[in-house]
Amino acid sequence: MEQSKATQRLVDQFIAMVKISSPSRQEGAFAAYLRKELEDLGFSVDIDAAGVKAGANTGNLIATIQGNRDIEPLMFCCHMDTVLPCSNIQPQITDGVIHSNGKTILGGDDKAGIAAVFEGLRRIQERGLTHGLLQVVFTICEEVGMHGAKGLDYRKVKATRVFVLDAEGPLGEIAVQGPAKDAIKVLIHGRTAHAGLYPERGVNAIQVAARAIDRMKLLRIDPVTTANIGTISGGIATNIVTAQVEVTAEARSLVNEKLDAQSTHMKECFEQAARELGAVVEVDIQRSYSAFKLTDSDPVVRQCMDAMQSLGLTPKLVSTGGGSDCNIFNALGLTAVDLSVGMTDVHTNQESIKIADLETAACLIEAIIERSPGYPRTHD
Repeated sequence: MEQSKATQRLVDQFIAMVKISSPSRQEGAFAAYLRKELEDLGFSVDIDAAGVKAGANTGNLIATIQGNRDIEPLMFCCHMDTVLPCSNIQPQITDGVIHSNGKTILGGDDKAGIAAVFEGLRRIQERGLTHGLLQVVFTICEEVGMHGAKGLDYRKVKATRVFVLDAEGPLGEIAVQGPAKDAIKVLIHGRTAHAGLYPERGVNAIQVAARAIDRMKLLRIDPVTTANIGTISGGIATNIVTAQVEVTAEARSLVNEKLDAQSTHMKECFEQAARELGAVVEVDIQRSYSAFKLTDSDPVVRQCMDAMQSLGLTPKLVSTGGGSDCNIFNALGLTAVDLSVGMTDVHTNQESIKIADLETAACLIEAIIERSPGYPRTHD
C-alpha cells in the first residue's frame, strides 16, 4: 500500500510538471516550481548566470544538500527545457502508459528524469538513510545546444561523479560514449541579375549550393559518423538571379579524426562549386561539443551497473549518436554517464513513458545513492 502511494505521488508530480510549459530559453516558470520543490527537500538552491548569455529567462538551478556521511559527493542532472510543441500538454494514462493527447509532445524528455530524481531523493529521506553531499543540477537550453551546461557555474559544483537522466530506451542502458558535433554555416555570395533579360550576368547562389550538396557524402557516412544539411534559405523572386544563400549543416562522429575529415569534405565541396560557378563562399565550422567515451572500469559506470543489478535490471553499455549535457561535463573534467529512464518516441507527439519505468527510474536513484563510495553495504 505504501509503495502504491509513493508511485501515485511520482505520477502526480510528473503530470504536474509536464503541464508547465518550458520551451528552450523560457524555462523560468518551471525553474520557479523546481526551486520550491528542492527547497522543500532541504536543498539550498542557486541560480547561475548562464541564462544571460543564452538569452533565457532563467539560469541553471544548482541545488546542494550537505551529507551526513563523509563519502564522495554525487550529482544528478536533467534539463528543464523541452522541444515544441509544449504548450497546453494534456497527459493521458492508458493501460499504465502516460502519453499526451497527440497534439503536443509529452515532455518526458527530460521531465521523466526530473520526476525520478525527486522521488528517489524523497525515498532516501523517508527511509532515514545516511548519504554524502548530494547535488542536483537542472540545466537550461539543452535542446538548442547544451548552452546551460556550457555556461554552468562550475565553481558551485562539488561532485565529480555525474548521473545524467536524459536517455531514451529501455531501463538498464548506460550511454558511455557520445559523438562530437560540428555546426556548419555556409554563406554563398553569387551575383544578382534579371533572370529574364540578362541571366548570363548573374551567378545563382542556389545553383552553387545545389552543386556542392550533390557531391557531398551525407546522412550515414560510416558506422560512427553522420552528416546532414539542415536548412537552405535565400532568394527573392523567380525573375531575380539569387545573389545570396545561407546553408546550415552538421556533422557528428564518435571519432574526432573522422569528424574532422567529414567537415573538411563538406567545406571543400562548397569551395569547389563556388570556384566553378564564379561565386564566393564563406564556411564557418564550430565544434559544438566533444566526444566522450567511458568503460565498465570507470567507477561511475560500475556504480550504475551495481545499482541496476540490485533492481534486477541487466546493465547494457551503449553508444549514442546524440549529444547531451554528458558531452560537456566529460570535456570539462567531470565523469558523467547518461542513463535511460524509459522514454520512447521523444521529440514527437507520440512520446510516452510507462509508469512502471518511471517507478524503476526513481528506485535507480535510490540505489545509486546507496552505492556511493564508502557507503555501508548492508543492503547487499
